This record gives sequence, C-alpha cells and structure tokens, in this order.
Amino acid sequence: MTHDNRQNWVSASGIPLKPYYTSADVPATHRDNVDVPPGAAPYHRGVHPAGYRSKPWRILQLSGFGNPEDINKRIKFLIANGDAAIRMKHDRNTADHLYNVDHPEVLARREDVGQTGAVMQSIRDTELCLDGIPIESSYAHPGGGVVQHAPYALAAYWTVARRRGIELSRLAGTGQSDFFVTYLGCVTKQQIPTAPGLRLNADIMEFCDKHLPKWVPISIAAYNGADSGLNAYQELGALFANAVEYLDEIKRRGSMPIEHAAKACGGVSFRLGMDLFEEASKMRAARMMWRDLLQRRYGITDEKVMSMRIHCVTAGSAMTYQQPLNNIVRGTMMGLAGVLGGIQSLGVSGYDEALSVPSEHAHQISLRIQQILLHETNTAAVTDPLGGSYYVEALTAALVEKGWEFFEQIQNEGGFLATLDSGWLHQRAHENQQTDILGQSSGERVIVGVTDFRNDISPFEVDGFRGVPDAYDVAAARLEEVRRSRSSAAASRALRELETACRGSQNIMPAMLDALDSEVTLGEIGDVYRNVFGDWTAPRITV
Repeated sequence: MTHDNRQNWVSASGIPLKPYYTSADVPATHRDNVDVPPGAAPYHRGVHPAGYRSKPWRILQLSGFGNPEDINKRIKFLIANGDAAIRMKHDRNTADHLYNVDHPEVLARREDVGQTGAVMQSIRDTELCLDGIPIESSYAHPGGGVVQHAPYALAAYWTVARRRGIELSRLAGTGQSDFFVTYLGCVTKQQIPTAPGLRLNADIMEFCDKHLPKWVPISIAAYNGADSGLNAYQELGALFANAVEYLDEIKRRGSMPIEHAAKACGGVSFRLGMDLFEEASKMRAARMMWRDLLQRRYGITDEKVMSMRIHCVTAGSAMTYQQPLNNIVRGTMMGLAGVLGGIQSLGVSGYDEALSVPSEHAHQISLRIQQILLHETNTAAVTDPLGGSYYVEALTAALVEKGWEFFEQIQNEGGFLATLDSGWLHQRAHENQQTDILGQSSGERVIVGVTDFRNDISPFEVDGFRGVPDAYDVAAARLEEVRRSRSSAAASRALRELETACRGSQNIMPAMLDALDSEVTLGEIGDVYRNVFGDWTAPRITV
C-alpha cells in the first residue's frame, strides 16, 4: 500500500475533517476564547501563564513486577534516570481482587503472579518496596489504581511514613481509586458494588482533607475508559460524569467544603492516542469543561480550584507486538500531543508493552523520549503553541460540544455509576471497538506493521521481559511468616474494628491504617469487604 485510500476523513473519534480550515470554521461561541492568554479562564490555553517555562511537566513512569525488592530496584533506577516520582504497580492477580496468594483463584494461575505488578500482601512488603527511598521528600503514586484496593494501598504507604516518624501532612502524592479499569475495561472476578466504592472514595477524600493537604486523593482515570474503547469526547463526558458522582456525594454529606472536594478530584488522568491534533485539543477542551462544570453546577468561583491538573499516559493499546520498535515513534508522537495540549505530567508507555511489563531498557527509552521533548525540541518555549489554529480551535469547540452531549446521555441513564451497573457504558465502548476492527479489516484503518507494511527484516528484535520466576514462592513464604510472627490478637482486633467501620457510617481510613499497622493482610481485608459489601454483578452486553 502506497497511498491512503480513505474516502471519508474523520478524527479518531469520528468527527468529520475538512481539507482545510478558516476562521469561519471556529464557532461564534468559541471565538472570544481564542485570544484569551494562557493562565486565564476558561483555561483551554493552559493553567500557567508561562507554561513549561515556569513549570515543566513532571515525568512519571509506572513501574512494578515481581517481588517488592524488584520494584524497589526499578523505582531507584527510574529516579536515577530522571523520573520525578515514586510510582508503584501492584500485582493485579492479588491486588485487584484483594486476594492473598494462597486464595484458590490465585493458586490456579500461580505462574502469573508478579507478571503485572509487585506482590504486596502486608505492610512488610510495602516497607521492602520503599526501602532506602526518601518518601518525605518524594512525590508518590503508591498504587491503588482500582476502587477496592485504594484504601489498602494508600494506608500501607502512609503507615510506612508513620513508622518512619514522618507526619502525614508532609507527604505529597496522588491516589487513583478508579472505576473505569475494573468496572469497565478489565472486569475482575470479585469486587465490591459501585455504591460502596463511591463511599470508600469519599472517605479517602475526607481523610486527605483533614490529614494530607499535599495529597490528591482521587485521580479519575479516563485513560482506562479510553483504552477500553471510549472515544475522545466520550472520554471527556464520562470523566466529568464520574466527577459529579464524587462532588454530589460530598455535597450530600456536608463533610468538607465543595471547593476542597473539587480540588481533591481535579487532578485527572487522560489517555493520549495517535490522533495528534485531536488529543492535544482534548486537553484544551477538558480544562474548559471543568471550569464550566464547577461554575455552573456548584457555584464555585475560586479560579485555582477551576484550573484542572492533567496527567496523561500514552495509549498502551496503541503499542503493537508486531515490529515493536515502531512503538518508540508512537510513544513520541502521543507524548508530543500531550505536551502541545499543556498537560502537567506524563508517562510514556514502554515500546515492549504489548509483549510484557516494560523492560529496564524500554523504561529508559520512555524517559529519554520525554527528556528529548523537553530539552531538544523547544516545545517548552511557547505556551499553547497550537492556539489560534483554525483547525485546533474548531476541533476543541467540537470536542466540548460532543463531550457535554455524552455527559448528558450518561445523566439521562441515571448517572455514571448507573451506566456501569447497567452495561450502557460498556456497550458504547464495545461499539467503538467493533468499528475499529471493521476499519482495520476494510483498509480504512492502517496500523503500520499490523495491517500494512508487514515485511519485517528483524521480527525478533525485542526479547521482552521474562518475569520473576520465584514471585509466587517468595510471596507465599512471606505471607506465612507474617501470619506466624505478628500479634494475632492485634490483627484480630484491627479486623473487627475495620468491619465495624465498614458496616457503619464512619470514615474507614483510620481503621484501615490501624489494620495495616497491625499487619493485617490484603486478603483478610478483602474478606471483610466481601462479607460486608458483597460482590458486584457485571452487566451483560450485546455483541
């Protein structure tokens, strides 16, 4: 194939594209925004007047595999090579389900343990993971990507700090506690229903408001929705529908100022795909929509609260196992889209991500991509360099309009959590996946090295990460040692108090921290959740 044979040119989200754009293509309602300087409302041009000149984006690479010592070594390697934070990835076989490694479901696939993150079943494992790392002066994302695991992961990190004599108020970092990943994209065998999940997230927000002023408790990870099939404007609409669930719950509780709640969930995560201009425009649209939502629905006028902070990760789903070195180019282009869109922090997927967790070399290349973008390309020189482009301004306005339309569709279905429970959101993601597959089959959708240009002179150019073969055995031995040597009385008392908190209406986080300090294990906490909250029933979708 030597020529693109598309008959209808559209953006990745299906927005029709003209051959060229003029000022007439920028909607009248958007024209007044074009000349607004960066740092001023409605913030589509960025949250800082001087952009990256005054505050470069933070480089944040996700890491985790094998034993706690393995992730400790990788975190230190990344920091030594220019990473700006601690980012911990827990083993998904255990963490997502809140299972210990001796649970029957984990035993059935013991060879997979440690392949998707580090196995951490108790506070002792977290201490090993953080050994020699100055958490009091570091920015951290300590795992807890999924809703039911977040209280455990955060409490473990904070308990390590307390054991070191560090005040929680000194800690800086970000939680996640995301609904998209295990309720939409990678549905787990067991997880709590969505309503208790909302309760846990609101508890985390309240706890941080009282004790961790430098911590962003919730990061809505629309990334996971997009990598599951949502397109750009659906990603926007779904993210803000999720935010409304949190803000309405905090407003109902009356437990903290709504401005504090908005700040608590105003640091979000988007996915960066391969449509360069649409992805950059999506960042601009997101900032406009956030300000509009807070002002219109909640009467918030604090400009600092209304300036959204955005973290992005390049699309793991865009990385191919065929000709994997092509993914270095893909990661660079997707990262560039985020930088042009004015994001605050960035992670670039490893070029071998379609084969395994990133190797050390792939992680280093991801860091170098960001460092080259920052230091060699002059992209940091000018804030919102795409601003004023007829195409970009028209595309930004279209994404805002379509994003709100999708948001309203979600509200009409009963809200964000209701669309997860009913399968409505899953259906939208599935429809997009089917469209993408058909596009590849018909030739409308070209993926280099996969659908076209498949001749490869070096098909085995990447060896791939081969895992940690002793991860299960080490985890099983350490679990047994914790049970043998801890105070059984203290652990039993802490578990009873945690169950009482879960059955009541008080904030669960003080009991969760006490449970971690008493060396209660991950699986024991999972058993409490299952006994108190029950299991979520995954919806069926029409294929």
